[in-house]
Amino acid sequence: MTPSITPDRTAARRSLEGLALGDAFGERWFPLFRDRKQAYEEIRARRTPQEPAWHWTDDTAMALGIMRVLDEHGEIRRTELAQAFALGFEADPARGYGRGMCELLPRLVQEPDRWPELARGLFGGEGSLGNGAAMRVAPLGAWFHASLRDVAEQAALSAEVTHAHPEGIAGAVAVATAAALSVRGELDVAVVAAATPRSAVRDGLERAAGLAFSTAPWKASDILGCGQRVRADDTVPFALWCAARHPDDLTAALWSTAEGFGDVDTTCAIAGGIVAARTGVGAVAADWLSRREAVPGKAG
Repeated sequence: MTPSITPDRTAARRSLEGLALGDAFGERWFPLFRDRKQAYEEIRARRTPQEPAWHWTDDTAMALGIMRVLDEHGEIRRTELAQAFALGFEADPARGYGRGMCELLPRLVQEPDRWPELARGLFGGEGSLGNGAAMRVAPLGAWFHASLRDVAEQAALSAEVTHAHPEGIAGAVAVATAAALSVRGELDVAVVAAATPRSAVRDGLERAAGLAFSTAPWKASDILGCGQRVRADDTVPFALWCAARHPDDLTAALWSTAEGFGDVDTTCAIAGGIVAARTGVGAVAADWLSRREAVPGKAG
């Protein structure tokens, strides 16, 4: 169904900026994870990573593909999205793409219309249940925030291009819904869970909804998962919990998310995209923004 609402491009751009910041910030911690104790001490002490350049990864590269299709068509068109993802990969394959995408996207460069067959064929014919559809989708939720029905429908369409497994799709619906609620000032993990298709992702969100915000983030990640298995159900609940814990403070949300370790660029990208859909990045320290790789397009 073609969305009938007026898109909110400004909110989508805010979300994209926050997603890219979270992605780049989270990526900085991977070298330190060889010494978990040192990394945890650095994060708990809120010591900003000192590398002069914070580069974003495939999370942002694929979010840019979604934004390109929305800007051109006003809705998700799956073949066009498949081509946008494939061309983004071809232009810069060294962004940390996962195994499934390294198999899929080169094949879509010349044949984007084969996305249904090729996406379903991943992982022994089960399709991907990874966190890749969730990590890139927050700007879409911000774009369509006036209609949660459109958010869910469009998020599912955006996921199917690469993540045919129901869990991968559920993760995208959950994150997009959270971003939409964030724009509206109504972010609530329980509401997100209720809007998410029945799945392990939804089960995890229901656990997250019952987890007090006084819980230490490292403990929450033990309970909810932190993306270490690179699955949607192991990633989305914790990232959403961190976003809901700090709905009006992007920097605090990213620090809390980083405490969970795991797939920290992706969890921070998700949390960042959700919170910034409401806040933008205007309150973020200048030294963070000067380090983060610029995001193509017009800043919102």
